[in-house]
Amino acid sequence: MQNSLNLEGVEQQSLKDYTERAYLDYSMYVILDRALPQIGDGLKPVQRRIIYAMSELGLSAISKPKKSARTVGDVIGKFHPHGDSACYEAMVLMAQGFSYRYPIVIGQGNWGSTDDPKSFAAMRYTESRLAGYAKSLLQELGQGTVDWAPNFDGTLREPVVLPARLPNLLLNGTTGIAVGMSTDVPPHNLNEVTSALVHLIDNPKATATQLMTHIKGPDFPTGGELVSPASDIKEIYTTGNGTLRLRASYKMEGNDVVITSLPHQISGAKVQEQIAAQMRAKKLPQVDDLRDESDHEDPTRLVISKKRGVDVEQLMSHLFSTTSLERTLRVNMNVIALDGRPRIFNLLEMLQEWLKFRKQTVTNRLEYRLQIVSDRLHILDGLLVAYLSIDEVIAIIRQEDKPKPKLMKRFKLSDIQAEAILNLRLRYLAKLEEMKIRGEQDELNEERKSLDKILKSPARMKTLIKKEILEDAKAYGDDRRTLIVERQAAQALDETQLVASEPVTVVLSKAGYARAAKGHDIDPLTLSYRSGDSFLASAQGRSNQLAMFIDSTGRVYSVLAGTLPSARGQGEPLSSRFKPPDGAAFCGAMIGANEQRYLLASDAGYGFVARLEDLVSRNKAGKSILRVPVGGRAVVPALVPAETECLIAAVSSIGRLLIFEMDELPELAKGKGNKLINIPSKKYKDGTEKMVAATVIPEDGSLQVDTGTRTMTIKWNDLDDYYGDRALRGSLLPKGWRKVERLIGIE
Repeated sequence: MQNSLNLEGVEQQSLKDYTERAYLDYSMYVILDRALPQIGDGLKPVQRRIIYAMSELGLSAISKPKKSARTVGDVIGKFHPHGDSACYEAMVLMAQGFSYRYPIVIGQGNWGSTDDPKSFAAMRYTESRLAGYAKSLLQELGQGTVDWAPNFDGTLREPVVLPARLPNLLLNGTTGIAVGMSTDVPPHNLNEVTSALVHLIDNPKATATQLMTHIKGPDFPTGGELVSPASDIKEIYTTGNGTLRLRASYKMEGNDVVITSLPHQISGAKVQEQIAAQMRAKKLPQVDDLRDESDHEDPTRLVISKKRGVDVEQLMSHLFSTTSLERTLRVNMNVIALDGRPRIFNLLEMLQEWLKFRKQTVTNRLEYRLQIVSDRLHILDGLLVAYLSIDEVIAIIRQEDKPKPKLMKRFKLSDIQAEAILNLRLRYLAKLEEMKIRGEQDELNEERKSLDKILKSPARMKTLIKKEILEDAKAYGDDRRTLIVERQAAQALDETQLVASEPVTVVLSKAGYARAAKGHDIDPLTLSYRSGDSFLASAQGRSNQLAMFIDSTGRVYSVLAGTLPSARGQGEPLSSRFKPPDGAAFCGAMIGANEQRYLLASDAGYGFVARLEDLVSRNKAGKSILRVPVGGRAVVPALVPAETECLIAAVSSIGRLLIFEMDELPELAKGKGNKLINIPSKKYKDGTEKMVAATVIPEDGSLQVDTGTRTMTIKWNDLDDYYGDRALRGSLLPKGWRKVERLIGIE
């Protein structure tokens, strides 16, 4: 007997249609529920579920951490039915300070390293809790801000998106590969993004170009340098697509080149192997030795010992072009918009979309709170009725089998009000309770009015959103780590090599105009100056060296000496090249080799010796070096001759001159320094006495005292009259010589 196949009730379709639909469903799942982040909180589903599960476990920033296996177990058991290793790896990524610009998880134990990010210990060995930054994602979760959805088995509920108070997607960035599309959003600096958001809130019609004055470019957790041309960065922020060039940063220590930071996601071990391979192949004769001195305090410290006479810039240009010390990073800002559809955003669109999300979140929060306040006021109205007729209420409750309907009818109460009266405890029937109710009513009425004003006023809503963003920026913001320095491609010569090495004299005027005169035999006093302007300071060096200028607030700015205008003219204002603080004036010039030293001091009588290599700044805003008191200013720096015993001379505004041994003054990279000459604090504060000048006198040299109208030279043998220990008051100069403008040490 032959059996026949019964297909009754079975849907039939072609294999082509079935596979096409199945693949499309899978594609949409990967795109929307796995690989791409949501613009609201900048998180993928697994990341969101990890953060939410940790908050449900009470793992806040101030709580004791728990085993990571416990957290992963909760995540995959309650919200994310996938592999535990993939879930744990996602959590590790959020805890690695070299992977996330603002880590969301704090880990204890081995959580990987920059050399091998996946060398983290198993989850049974590590512990974790949420970082303080996670509060910006979770703080408003229980305040009716976002929608909730059932978990995978319908037994629990989870947030569809976290109510982020900051644009986490831009801050931490993300990468992901979906089906037919991918995403690569670089991280950014919180303070810069906040500044752009505030500008956009105040100026809704702002352009991407205007926002770029606030967001200079991506800011990666491992630092390094962003060397892409400004046009490339602009293209990324206006189109949402493009590429960036990242380069390691380095410094010189004697004859060694020290790599201090690497491009994002580049391993120091990999770079070391690449350089070592060239050395073994005898393709890098300029290098003598290579070693890794990285430790806990210096996570990245690769030391390259070069041979004497080797041009550092040429060597590094070669290494940038042949190793991972420079890399290209792809940017594709493809994320899921608020309407649930993935698309590519430019910078302006991304901030606008996030502000829509934030506005809706804040609106939901305020409406939720308004409903709570209104409900409470409704109950208080009922309680107040009860207290005003307490005897009658008690009588009804005692006499009626079902007192609720009677109370509702007698006092015109709602069901909720009547229930609240019936639930009152006897201890709350005191006379003072009526006053408490009225007091609470007053407070809640004020809050309701405030909430109503904000909800009905777009301007107040903007102000609130802006205020909360600024508060979080103050709590979690930090300085930029990645320097933005536009450089040529790695194989091209560096800017300093394109300038001929010629002797120059850098001249600075009192009005802040700078220029460079060829040669060292120039007398700056004989140069022409603008009307009302005059000579302030000069320094001698080479045209391919950095000229450095210090302002009255103690900030130092750097520019290649060869790029300064010729001394045939009257110079150009330094304020056009740099961005000093408001009210600051330029006080001095310096130039020389990295190891060259200068005496830096403030008019409060404090100072120290600094090396030029510690003063270099590539930022237009300069680098804070000398700590100057409020209302004070820096004095003209003085060159410290190399390899010779020197004296330091300091003079005050009342003509007190003190000369002491240079060994008594420390060498620092930055700070306030030590006291050079004793200026009484009371006299300094009321302006009756300040230090006006300080200089260095070489061995067997002389000191020239300049009052602006005449000069006096004190020879080496006569310096004893003013010699003493550091920090003393000094001795008075002869009458007629006490209004000193400058001191000059002469060999």
